[in-house]
Amino acid sequence: MKQDAFEAAASPIWTDYRAMLDALENPRRRRAHVPALTTFPHLHRRLCSDYALARSRRYSPGLIAELEVLVRRGHRQLYRRRSAPLRSTLDFMASQFPRTLRRHASVFWIAAALFFLPMIGMGIAVHQDADLVYSLLDAEQVAEFESLYDPVRHQPGRGSERQADTDVAMFGFYVMNNVGIGFRTFAGGLILGLGSLVILLVNGLSIGAVAGHLTRLDYGATFWPFVSGHGPYELTAIAICGAAGLLLGQALLAPGQHTRLAALRANARDAVILVGGAAVLLVFAAVIEAFWSAGPAPSGLKYGVGVLGWVLVAVYLVLAGRAGDDAP
Repeated sequence: MKQDAFEAAASPIWTDYRAMLDALENPRRRRAHVPALTTFPHLHRRLCSDYALARSRRYSPGLIAELEVLVRRGHRQLYRRRSAPLRSTLDFMASQFPRTLRRHASVFWIAAALFFLPMIGMGIAVHQDADLVYSLLDAEQVAEFESLYDPVRHQPGRGSERQADTDVAMFGFYVMNNVGIGFRTFAGGLILGLGSLVILLVNGLSIGAVAGHLTRLDYGATFWPFVSGHGPYELTAIAICGAAGLLLGQALLAPGQHTRLAALRANARDAVILVGGAAVLLVFAAVIEAFWSAGPAPSGLKYGVGVLGWVLVAVYLVLAGRAGDDAP
């Protein structure tokens, strides 16, 4: 084959390869082109083959040098050192997670309403009617919560059997508990979304009932400072897990033009991203709960940290990754 015919046949592939190299060498563009980049290894093998052919057929030195540069660039990207887990997590939380959540904002707001509105309503109702708390919790559970937030307790929020536990031990306990709640809320979506809906409602009602009951008992001075610090991250993450579960239910109930299996696969990809981001928020909430919430800081400072937390969560979810929303 003459060189001109060789170049004409391979030129479109070389053009695609150059575009992928440019995307890989630019972190912002790389995130925007992730689906297309899955074909990069195949194109790299094709470029290596074309480079070897050009050399064996003794094509012009300029063409051989151009292909060699492309192959070297591709080799560096294909075998480059992978990002450290912490860097990958930060990149994920800075861009992919908040952008995915904004794409499904309507589902998130439905999940948030199912969670927060019953919570607020039940809290107000129990504060007005003390007996109403027993419609959700039995007497033993109510007594346990009263004991947890009794003002005489040295470390509120920790049961008697955990008063001597270190903050690190409590961190592990909170991580397992929080992530467990989040995962169950998400997995419930496989039951046509009904599982996630019920879990959001029940958790919202239960949290509201506890908050209203403890406030009525004048335990609010212990309860509210304790939950204010980690609440913004933990409660938001539970709502996000609920939204991920509702996405699964949506695919099963309203697959649109796709089969249910195809719709479930498509929605599951975004749902897993949402759960991954929520898991990071839950771990962060566990850090605050273990090392700050039960600490000796003044209540006013804890309230201030809580308010700041809600502001940070709102700003983060609205603005993080905006630069990539319109990326080509």
